[in-house]
Amino acid sequence: MARDLTETDPIAALAANAALPFVQARAMPPSVYTSQAFLDAELSEIFRKEWYCIGRAGALAQPGDYVTAELAGQPLVVVRGQDGALRAMSNVCLHRMSTLLEGRGSARAIVCPYHAWTYNLDGTLRGAPAMTLNEGFQRGEYCLPQIRCEEWLGWVFVTLDPEAAPVADRLKDVEAMVAGYDMLNYTETFFEEHVWDTNWKVLAENFMESYHLPVCHAGTIGGLSKLEEMVCPPGREAFNWHTILKDDSLRIAMAHPKNTRLEGDERRTTFLLALYPSLLITLTPGYFWYLSLHPKGPGQVHIRFGGGMSDDYKDDPDAQANFAALKTLLDAVNVEDRGCTEKVYRGLCAQLSAPGHLSHLERPNYDFAQYLNARVSQARAK
Repeated sequence: MARDLTETDPIAALAANAALPFVQARAMPPSVYTSQAFLDAELSEIFRKEWYCIGRAGALAQPGDYVTAELAGQPLVVVRGQDGALRAMSNVCLHRMSTLLEGRGSARAIVCPYHAWTYNLDGTLRGAPAMTLNEGFQRGEYCLPQIRCEEWLGWVFVTLDPEAAPVADRLKDVEAMVAGYDMLNYTETFFEEHVWDTNWKVLAENFMESYHLPVCHAGTIGGLSKLEEMVCPPGREAFNWHTILKDDSLRIAMAHPKNTRLEGDERRTTFLLALYPSLLITLTPGYFWYLSLHPKGPGQVHIRFGGGMSDDYKDDPDAQANFAALKTLLDAVNVEDRGCTEKVYRGLCAQLSAPGHLSHLERPNYDFAQYLNARVSQARAK
């Protein structure tokens, strides 16, 4: 099937794609991934309005701990205050507008690297050198703009939209679904940031379906993946998910004996949660890992990649050795995923590319397209 004329209008192309029932569904049109106009609609209607995850609260445990991010063009920082509260604020100095902090770390104060204007951890201005001769300058009038920040089950979310519904309200069904895993009972042991040469939705969709595991991951986890045991139910408004059953060949993927919350097959069930727009969590009874995605243009994605293990395992004598082996495996899986998703983006840019029909194992991808269509169509309505 060659590209039709709606490819000149990616929002219209997605609307036509999303109008089909799942039993007739196709992959999203190429222009949805490659068009700058479509990305502009995503930034305005999704990333400037939805909740974006910056990582785990455990990385911000002590006063002064901070993490930086960029959300829809806005540099921001989330910091633990002296009062114990988490605050998100603009990461741009109010003097000559340099960005302030970088990466993750700990600081007693926020000091601008350009002229050393210094802010308290709550964003108020503490000091500004050589400003006494400016009659209009009043230190008390300066405070870094605040951004909404919420914690949910150990995850830290920020949004630029003051009217966005609380995270806990949007994700209450997820919380009920995985209550037996107790996500507060997991400790992050690694965090990395990466940039891959693919569209952010290609990587999101790659996570949302396990149809590719036996082939893309033939060198790592593919042999452990049984297509017939994958369950892909219809998604919800704010998320989709699917599940996989694992065996005890990877022991820390199983529920620990001290875990009495999970029973039967629950003790070996892995949830793959896609929390819109771009938080992707693999949650097993013993460990977790996640990706939080943000576009860097149509052809690149910024990835926040972290993970760790259930505290149920922390006192086992071989727990750390097992988790180190798991991290090595996850790194190898990432190499495979990067290769596959970058190939997909190169193919999407080809003149003769065209979307094929979806498998029943790609139900989450269909639901993701429905979500995207509902959001970006609002840009057309303005």
